[in-house]
Amino acid sequence: MRPFRATDTMNYSLNQNAKSLMINGDIDFDQFEAFATPLVQRLDCRVIERHWGADRHQWQLDFEGTLIGLHYEFYGDICWLSVESDEEFEVLEYLATLLESSR
Repeated sequence: MRPFRATDTMNYSLNQNAKSLMINGDIDFDQFEAFATPLVQRLDCRVIERHWGADRHQWQLDFEGTLIGLHYEFYGDICWLSVESDEEFEVLEYLATLLESSR
């Protein structure tokens, strides 16, 4: 598996109200696992569950005790990480710095 490397076309944005970290880039729905597995490794997370359907991927991750959702929706072509509580948002802020450092 290739290590995750952010591309120049990939960008990230934090949304504290939605408790999310948006990941914008060229992500192929049919090859989501090839994108997500190196991403999860780069973020030093552990995959707990993987779910997928006709138009959506949803993985549950663990980062040092914080549960994080990794989501991708085909029709909206959107990918994001999310946490449940406001107190956990700082974890997403930290993960954003990891993604930026992978450029």
